[in-house]
Amino acid sequence: MRDDYAAYQRLNTQVLGLSVDSVFSHEAWAQHLNLPFPLLSDFNKEVAQQYGVLLPELLGMKGLANRSAFVVDKQGVIRYTWVGANPGQQPDFGKIQPWTATRFWQDSRRAQGVAVRKC
Repeated sequence: MRDDYAAYQRLNTQVLGLSVDSVFSHEAWAQHLNLPFPLLSDFNKEVAQQYGVLLPELLGMKGLANRSAFVVDKQGVIRYTWVGANPGQQPDFGKIQPWTATRFWQDSRRAQGVAVRKC
């Protein structure tokens, strides 16, 4: 995500990272990885619960969230969802970016008054 961040910016997309880790760990992690986008803390696990990615237990640990990726439009509607089979699995960002580009194209065409159909 970090390495493709410029492509997401060109698509008028806001990138946010979110995990159940603390704000303090996010600050260190963002600095260590030189992340150009914000990391948000869901320390109380409310968002993970609402999005259905909070794991009941993993290797004896409770309160972990499964790795996932969501594309949420400006109206707050989830348009794309990916949830890994396990917390170590990475999403295929190559599948997210074209989808985001399609939505950006459709939104910009609608703003110009052009009818857009789903294929």
